[in-house]
Amino acid sequence: MGSKERESKGYAWAVTAGFIAALAAISAKFFSSQIVKYSLVIMFNVTMWGCYINSLRALSSLQATVTNFATNFLSSGLAGYFLFEETLPIKWFAGALLIVVGVFILTKSSIEKKTNTD
Repeated sequence: MGSKERESKGYAWAVTAGFIAALAAISAKFFSSQIVKYSLVIMFNVTMWGCYINSLRALSSLQATVTNFATNFLSSGLAGYFLFEETLPIKWFAGALLIVVGVFILTKSSIEKKTNTD
């Protein structure tokens, strides 16, 4: 597998981990049954960690962490807005834009390239 393909898969794993982390937060808010709530949060968190670990195999820890965080932040905020009718202040959108720009800059930088140790 080529370097670019491995890196693309790494970002896919990091984004998936971020979405799954957001699902854990959503399920904690969405369900009233404590058993269901805690079971889903545990299941989503274990799955998220598996995806995150897979992302670390192809990306630097900084790239994987920032991508995971950005996806979690954006999807959790938007889920709160659409599912729970929470208000999002304009500062949230400004922060979200800065996070996306930061992730884009980080993905394009060549500060640290992960070497394949497999």
